[in-house]
Parts: sequence; structure tokens; C-alpha cells
Amino acid sequence: MIEGEDKLEEIYDSEPGDEGDEQEQIFEHHRFVADSGQGLLRVDRFLVNRIENASRNKIQAAAEAGCILVNDVAVKSNYRVKPNDIISVVMAYPPHEIEIIPQDLPLNIVYEDESLVLINKEPGMVVHPGYGNYTGTLVNALAWHFKDQPWFNSKDPRPGLVHRIDKDTSGLIVVAKTGEAKLKLALQFFEKTSTRTYNAIVWGTPNPAEGTISGNIGRSLKDRKQMSVYVDGEYGKPAVTHYKTIENLGYVTMVECRLETGRTHQIRAHFKHIGHTLFNDARYGGNEILKGTTFTKYKQFVENCFKILPRQALHAKTLGFVHPSSGKYMEFDSELPDDMQQCAEKWRSYISGRTME
Repeated sequence: MIEGEDKLEEIYDSEPGDEGDEQEQIFEHHRFVADSGQGLLRVDRFLVNRIENASRNKIQAAAEAGCILVNDVAVKSNYRVKPNDIISVVMAYPPHEIEIIPQDLPLNIVYEDESLVLINKEPGMVVHPGYGNYTGTLVNALAWHFKDQPWFNSKDPRPGLVHRIDKDTSGLIVVAKTGEAKLKLALQFFEKTSTRTYNAIVWGTPNPAEGTISGNIGRSLKDRKQMSVYVDGEYGKPAVTHYKTIENLGYVTMVECRLETGRTHQIRAHFKHIGHTLFNDARYGGNEILKGTTFTKYKQFVENCFKILPRQALHAKTLGFVHPSSGKYMEFDSELPDDMQQCAEKWRSYISGRTME
């Protein structure tokens, strides 16, 4: 264990470290089936008796976070377990006992040296293996890329990872190749000294054109797969997103976002909160026509845009950090992926010569 590795575990446990903690990916850590003769018993007491070293406080906190499922539905700690109930404890990170299977998958490597590798992740690629989805991920591809490295451990569920982005978000992600680099890079994300900008296409026209969105972000109390913004500060974690308009495309707008914090689904939740949901973000309702006319031709046009861009319009465009070995600041930029470029071009063509309402 390198010096400070315990600090690295604290970093992973305390904060996702990126806009998208892969909330679509849920990892099952424990699974129990109640006996047919099970008497009514609070689920927190039920689990304390079955999970080694688990305190009742931790179980209750997990329930409040929506991590205790009974028959695939999140429950509170006072839920009373019934005969034949299936009780699962799920988390946003994989259990350590998962063995990573190396797979020779294509990786778009932007930069690589002895300390790190920078990857431009394609949309649709999951970062972590998860429950029911153990192959085809970025981690599987990294395992293949790193398989001959002396430090590589196939039982490490996060080989070299220091931050993450959502499955359907494209863009830059840095991966460490040594223990020292992993610690130093993770500290930069934890202490918010790394720099990141995203490009997004959002519904409507943000007003003002440049501004800051603030508000605590926490798991939605209605849908555990969504994050919500809580302005009273009593729930969730503080989150700040700075944005500026890049291009007005009529009923949608291209914006640049700079993260001051790194919360789960931060950009997606913040822009929904201000009424400008990301274009085609199905999780947050952006796959509906939220702005524009009622004309059939317009509806068909938007549907065609959805087909071109079958995901939320979000790309991790730039990434900057201090190199863990040289100590020099490095910043990388990436082009918008083809689907976002094509979608933006269709909107340019649509509004060309037209008077928008």
C-alpha cells in the first residue's frame, strides 16, 4: 500500500468526483431472501443481523439514500420484511470481489505516458462493470490495456480510475497507471483543483446567457434513478455549475458548463431545475418536445434529431490537471462527437432564414 492510500479510499467513499456517477449503473452488494416463515421485522434490524460489521446507523443511512431495495423497490429503514421478500443492498460502486475480465475493446487514447492515459470515451460505453453487466465496459478495456503492467490487479474494481462520466455522456477521462499517480490525481478531483468543461445542448434559451446555477443535489425522493435540486440546503450536497451560451439554435441552445463541484448528474439536474433540460435526456424528460411549435413537420424534425443523437446531449470537452510526476499543468481539449455535431447542424439548417416564435 502506498502512503496515503487510505486517503484515496476516503476520496472514493465521500464524493463521486465527476458530473456523472453512472447512476444508471447500480451494483448489488448483498442479496437476501426472507424465509417463508419470516415474522414481520424492520428491514434495518433484518440486515444488521445478516451483514458483518454493519451498524444500524449505517443501514438506516443506506435506506435514506435509496440503497435498500425490497423486491426491487427502495424502502425506508422502518419497512417490515415479509415472508419471501427479496432484500438487496445496492451501491453506486462495484463490490470488491468482482473480478475484472480484460477485453480487447477499442479505446480512443488521446495521450499516454508512464503515469497516465487520457481517453476520449465514446457515448454508450459504461465506465464500471455492474450488476448484470460485467463486460463491455471501459474498465474491461482498461484491464486489457493494463494487463501486462506489474501493478495491475484484476480484482481491483477501479483500475486507475479517479473520476467517472455517465454511460451516455461522451468525452475525456483520465486514468492513472501507477499508485502514486492515482492518489495525486484523485486528490485534485477531491480538492476541486482539476478543471473541466462540458458542452451541452439544452432545450430553450437560458436567460441570462451566462450565469451560475447553485443548489444542493441529492437523490430524488420520487425516483431513485434521478437526482433533484434542493434549494433549502437541508438535503443533498452543495453544487455549483457555471455556464455560458455558445450558440443559440432557436428552440435549443449550445452551452458550455464549468463544474465547480462534481455531483452525480450535476449538469443534468441543474439544467432541468432552471427549466432547460438537456436535449434528449430521457432520464430527466428531455426526450419530449419541450420548446417549439405544434406543427407536425416540426415534431417530425425533432424526432429525426433524436434519432441522430439517441442520448443526452452532453460531452466532457476539456480536462485540465497537474501532471502527477512532472508537476506541470496539462489541459486537453476534444472535438464534439459526430452525433452532437450533426444534431447542431440540423438545428442550424432548420432555423436558417426563419423567424422563431
